[in-house]
Amino acid sequence: MLAYVNFVPIGTGEEMKELLAKAMKIIHKSELDYQLTSMGVIIEGDWNEIMTLAKKCHDEIMNFAERMSTTITVDDRKDMTERLKKNVLEIEYAIGGALKTGGLT
Repeated sequence: MLAYVNFVPIGTGEEMKELLAKAMKIIHKSELDYQLTSMGVIIEGDWNEIMTLAKKCHDEIMNFAERMSTTITVDDRKDMTERLKKNVLEIEYAIGGALKTGGLT
């Protein structure tokens, strides 16, 4: 299962990036594969793993925010695993080269 998760703290005086970094530390310490994007994070795992992780992140940010919007979009397939990496590799193969996927290299 892949899940796209977007955390948006609302009405905080603190920089949003600092609050999102708190969530990303939790995600990074988990054993789940993930890919951070500029708009959110894609996490691969089973339903319970992803929802438990998303709740931990949501709760951590809510320790510092009065209001929070968390959006989770799920793509669940029974016939495929390791889709997070495979999807990108398949497109790179189709175009004959590496794509920009963000982050520091």
